[in-house]
Amino acid sequence: MIDSSGQAYKKARRRYLKTTRNRNLDIEKDWTPFRAAEKHFKARFPPPDLTKVLDLATLDESRASEVTAGNWAGKPDAAPTRAFTTVSGSYGYTLPEIPGLILLPAFLCPEKQKELIKWSLVEHARRPNETNLDIHYLLPSEGIWNAYVRDGNTVIHPRQIETDAEYLKQDPGPRTLIDNIPANTSNFELFNNVSKPPTPPSSNVQPASCSDLLPRLRWANIGWSYHWGTKQYDFSKGKIPIHHTIRDLCKSAVQSVDWKGVFALDTSDWGPHGADWMYWDENYEPDAGIVNFYQTKDTLMAHVDRSEVCATSPLVSISLGNAAIFLIGGLTRETEPVPILLRSGDVVIMSGPACRRAYHGVPRILENTLSPHLADIVDEPDWSIFKNYMDSTRININVRQVFPKEFDPGLS
Repeated sequence: MIDSSGQAYKKARRRYLKTTRNRNLDIEKDWTPFRAAEKHFKARFPPPDLTKVLDLATLDESRASEVTAGNWAGKPDAAPTRAFTTVSGSYGYTLPEIPGLILLPAFLCPEKQKELIKWSLVEHARRPNETNLDIHYLLPSEGIWNAYVRDGNTVIHPRQIETDAEYLKQDPGPRTLIDNIPANTSNFELFNNVSKPPTPPSSNVQPASCSDLLPRLRWANIGWSYHWGTKQYDFSKGKIPIHHTIRDLCKSAVQSVDWKGVFALDTSDWGPHGADWMYWDENYEPDAGIVNFYQTKDTLMAHVDRSEVCATSPLVSISLGNAAIFLIGGLTRETEPVPILLRSGDVVIMSGPACRRAYHGVPRILENTLSPHLADIVDEPDWSIFKNYMDSTRININVRQVFPKEFDPGLS
């Protein structure tokens, strides 16, 4: 893409010239700083400039082959950071302008990355964990990945609309964005009582083979069930236990941080119960989340996680596969976001009142950036089928704690 003599570059240039020929030159005046950043990094032409993107992997000589993969690289000093030593002796980083944001580069070794990729596809993207494909297709109980491995030509049939079922009402026309007020201990009962009927399956879906459906896998739920139609949790479905591998990993990431060094001087409003960071080492208990499966043309637009009653406890985000640009700003879209390049094995923690509900998003998956240790199949031929899928994929596992420890939601 960066090679101006390549076909991809020339194709992007032709498309850019065609789509911008009649564009209103004043259109950008209405963009918020966050929207402007999204547009910049989404652009296929001209390719986005990464000189202002924080790329901490460039500080680590052992990751040189990762940095050169795909020819995408940022700068280690693109944003002010403060380094600290984790419990294991590796380096972590905070960003003074976003208190509570923790970056743990290469927190996962290559073997652990492969383990989590396999877990995401083989063990997790299947019943009882709901995926985006379950809404529209009658998936086998073994899940789309295992069905694909068994026989990629197996045809999966659409789910039919049940005439007597109560579905979520959807207005015709463009989808309306849902902008809920933040959940808290005072309004939890109100949110919990909101009707959450299922989303109707599409009437336009056609039968498709496992090979065709696999690239359409976008998410798989973790723990408490999330209702996408209302952007709230549906606690009536109960909680599926968090797999011990993910639970232990997230707790380990949280316990690796010296939280006193992060928040000792923080004067933010932590809510009626005050700051609780001093108890996270013992009390942090992840109980909800999602596994996102991004293809290289996918994006995650600016949003805020408002559905958790606990607005300060850590959200742990794990990157696997191709690299991505992660944007994080402030409490409104008017704050210019900090762009951060995340590579496979990196872990991000969002915590505290200034960060946990900050706007964030992923405007770009960087193509051809699969880490060499994930692309190598010489010593592990069984990995080849995973490698082929990951060539164009980024997996993100993010897990959070829904309720503060002192709050009893009254769920049986």
